[in-house]
Amino acid sequence: MAEEEGPPVELRQRKKPKSSENKESAKEEKISDIPIPERAPKHVLFQRFAKIFIGCLAAVTSGMMYALYLSAYHERKFWFSNRQELEREITFQGDSAIYYSYYKDMLKAPSFERGVYELTHNNKTVSLKTINAVQQMSLYPELIASILYQATGSNEIIEPVYFYIGIVFGLQGIYVTALFVTSWLMSGTWLAGMLTVAWFVINRVDTTRIEYSIPLRENWALPYFACQIAALTGYLKSNLNTYGEVYEVYKIYIFSLFLGYLLQFENPALLVSPLLSLVAALMLAKCLQLNVKKGSFVAKIIKVINFYLVCTLTITLNIIMKMFVPHKENGHMLKFLEVKFGLNMTKNFTMNWLLCQESLQAPSQDFFLRLTQSSLLPFYILVLIICFLSMLQVIFRRINGKSLKETVTLEDGRIGERPEIIYHVIHTILLGSLAMVIEGLKYIWIPYVCMLAAFGVCSPELWMTLFKWLRLRTVHPILLALILSMAVPTIIGLSLWKEFFPRLMTELMELQEFYDPDTVELMTWIKRQAPVAAVFAGSPQLMGAIKLCTGWMVTSLPLYNDDDLLKRNENIYQIYSKRSAEDIYKILTSYKANYLIVEDAICNEVGPMRGCRVKDLLDIANGHMVCEEGDKLTYSKYGRFCHEVKINYSPYVNYFTRVYWNRSYFVYKINTVISFQS
Repeated sequence: MAEEEGPPVELRQRKKPKSSENKESAKEEKISDIPIPERAPKHVLFQRFAKIFIGCLAAVTSGMMYALYLSAYHERKFWFSNRQELEREITFQGDSAIYYSYYKDMLKAPSFERGVYELTHNNKTVSLKTINAVQQMSLYPELIASILYQATGSNEIIEPVYFYIGIVFGLQGIYVTALFVTSWLMSGTWLAGMLTVAWFVINRVDTTRIEYSIPLRENWALPYFACQIAALTGYLKSNLNTYGEVYEVYKIYIFSLFLGYLLQFENPALLVSPLLSLVAALMLAKCLQLNVKKGSFVAKIIKVINFYLVCTLTITLNIIMKMFVPHKENGHMLKFLEVKFGLNMTKNFTMNWLLCQESLQAPSQDFFLRLTQSSLLPFYILVLIICFLSMLQVIFRRINGKSLKETVTLEDGRIGERPEIIYHVIHTILLGSLAMVIEGLKYIWIPYVCMLAAFGVCSPELWMTLFKWLRLRTVHPILLALILSMAVPTIIGLSLWKEFFPRLMTELMELQEFYDPDTVELMTWIKRQAPVAAVFAGSPQLMGAIKLCTGWMVTSLPLYNDDDLLKRNENIYQIYSKRSAEDIYKILTSYKANYLIVEDAICNEVGPMRGCRVKDLLDIANGHMVCEEGDKLTYSKYGRFCHEVKINYSPYVNYFTRVYWNRSYFVYKINTVISFQS
């Protein structure tokens, strides 16, 4: 195998000098041994500059084009610019509506300080409940967006909704640029960044939910996460084999976590996190490490002891933190995982309802089929296997006492020795494992998959690592690795362009229309007919839309991080169960509700997953349906409330008076009665 010619490098073992004279002589010897770098020729500098310039231009252009694509697609899908404000707001559904409603509230506030106070002491959203909306819903993006909107004078130029979605689309552009840069840093060629962006856009059904839920927290957070990954990749790449400097990452993590602890109103969950205990244990173990001769028996023993020490310290520190830091036990999370993996059964409505949510299901077969059709999954698996096996090879070398090379060349074929590769392999395996359990986490993992797969096929070092294992001798391996690192991504790119580019253009050319006249009519009626002090009860998703579109108070919200709100949701959902009019009346009046909204889509729901319909889950929880063999069936003498209340006969008319209805919604005023009549 031919060797590359280059300047001779002298590797010396560094010893700690025992005296000041030795230190001085060691310094002089070290300085004299360092070769004076020759100035690179002008054409080489120009090539480097051109490569960096073109790469940066491609990265920024990719981000801008993606942001413009999202804006154009959103306009075509919802016909956004031709709609009234109410129709635009209806496109924000569920929890997205809640986030945007608080952005509107901030713009209406007389001052920023007053707006923040009203959000942190909010008693105008949920009846009988004061919440810190900034803490509970992480509303920092809305606070920042409202500041920028007013400080930049945008209120005279652009409508608030366009400013808000424009920021989110801009962040998605930054997201794509960060993925581009990360792949470029790892592979050394901006061609990998282009392939990353192509795979990201083509697989956007699995990489982002921006098309359907613009204000979601992940659409604000993931771009910053991608920027952190890019910065960390550059840091690890520029500090090869310098464990002491990589050690600084732990300090940065602890500082960031402490900052997050303060910004999240002293969230104790961050302090009792097992990851924090692990980082602290690694730092303590590093401080206690002894300097011994590598490869010796004592060194191997110390490595085992160090591993045991880290594990023990992690558990000990975590237990200590939980003892001294007041926090809520994650018992509901453990119960959720038990039911998720079939280790336990439950009839609890809230638990089963969460398990039935699509984002909390395991990935479907269609998910893997889509990734395979775009060629992403096969190349990702190939790259991951090569990097993982090379990483294991490095670990075994270190266990056997073999020192790592300070400079890894292309000819060595040891891609697993690079710290940034080790980090990304471990990271993607962890994220992938979580995504295999909960499909909603694929939006964190799949962008990672796009970046890692693109890096691999564009990296000569990865191909060289493979050729080393295959002991390729018929063709010059370095030359073949360089050819494949250019040819394979080019072929992939051309095939993706031919197959998927026409589809993307067709989507942009088709004029779609979001048409929901029933919801528009309902919101219009509430704003015109309902008293300002009225409180509405109904499904959490609809309540979020009412809060945004009308500003009226509601009994529940589509938020799942608060036990009280989850209990409220379960109680309000009883309007779709087989309960008496008196029971439903007592539940609604306990939350000071004045109006009840029954949705025909939930009451008459016919879905493929029969056991996941709201009315089925309620029947299981109330004992009106057999869940498993051996269950006792509790007969209900009452019909389903949402059906019975529409008939307008006693006793339902004693408690509820229908005041509005259309094809989708039935609105009932909750009567003020002195005594219950049968």
